[in-house]
Amino acid sequence: MKTSKKLTEKVTWVGKVDWELSSFHGEELSTHRGSSYNAYLIRDEKVALIDTVWVPFDKEFVKNLKSEIDLKEIDYVIIQHGEIDHSGSLPELMREIPDVPIYCTQNAVKSLKGHYHQDWNFVPVKTGDTLDLGESKLVFVEAPMLHWPDSMFTYMTGENILFSNDAFGQHYATESLYNDRSSECEIYEEAIKYYANILTPFSRQVLKKIDEVLAMNLPVNMIATSHGVIWRHDPLQIVHKYKEWASDYQENQITIVYDTMWNGTKAIAEAIAAGIQLGDPDVTVKLYHAGKEDKNDIITQIFKAKAVLVGSSTVNNGLLSSIASIMELVKGLKFKNKKGAAFGSYGWSGEGVKLITGLLEGAGFEVVNEGFRAMWQPDEEALNAAKEFGKNFAESVK
Repeated sequence: MKTSKKLTEKVTWVGKVDWELSSFHGEELSTHRGSSYNAYLIRDEKVALIDTVWVPFDKEFVKNLKSEIDLKEIDYVIIQHGEIDHSGSLPELMREIPDVPIYCTQNAVKSLKGHYHQDWNFVPVKTGDTLDLGESKLVFVEAPMLHWPDSMFTYMTGENILFSNDAFGQHYATESLYNDRSSECEIYEEAIKYYANILTPFSRQVLKKIDEVLAMNLPVNMIATSHGVIWRHDPLQIVHKYKEWASDYQENQITIVYDTMWNGTKAIAEAIAAGIQLGDPDVTVKLYHAGKEDKNDIITQIFKAKAVLVGSSTVNNGLLSSIASIMELVKGLKFKNKKGAAFGSYGWSGEGVKLITGLLEGAGFEVVNEGFRAMWQPDEEALNAAKEFGKNFAESVK
């Protein structure tokens, strides 16, 4: 059964839609709407395959590719990034066409050899190198740290398609293929989640690479990503959105993240939220129980926020594990231009607020106060104080 889809007369999508995918990077990233592994077959005077699909689908991929073309007609394989969701079908494919050259960055040679321990016919490329297919050419653009050191983009002249690898993608399963045939709301929800959880630490490189690509003044009819939709309608919209997200992004939002043992810290969180609305009626307040809600969705809301309040009960002279885990993620993502403070309830030693304050500082947040603590189950007086704390916090971050 042929599953391919024609983008143009020369370019065909030969990827895999993975509707059942629920997590990615092991269990590190949730994918509520599945994903796709986008690979592209280009037929000009010469034939090039851009990327493959994840290893669980390698036999299916090669079988489907055979129904599309005699594999011996493939002149070149382009691997834009060595991670196995892109390159996983290479061993199965190269058993069929072992001598076909693989064009990739020098760093990708290292990662591909590291994954598969095969000495295939690698052809390292760098920015500005071209591959002549006939009427069209492929132009390679290295894109290190978007999001691995081995990443690159590939631009196809004539068709004016930018094959953008992981940049501008989303973990989003759709048979519709294009952005103008899918839900814009869902696409952007997944695109910002993808950026916040994967690309945020590399925002400086994102800005630099976008400026470099835009300076080339290349016409772009499509941006063909490695995951999710292909940007066909107003394709540069996602490029401009990336520039926003990469520029120390924030919305007029305060995000509260907490975990609680006996609901004392929960009561404080809700009182703080009520106080924030008194201090700034125009600000959006989001409240998340880290022990119950998806960590990647929480990270996305931290990314969107101008300020974050983090709360935990004190347990064993430390923090509840979900808060410790979220703060480890926050530290690694290197968020910029955000303020924060800590809160929590305690029964005996009460180190939690001080520990969170230190973690916020270590993650680069501007900590605006010493935080809020309440002993045991907060009474009416403590809840009123928490509400006032929220009001003052909102006013301080306006």
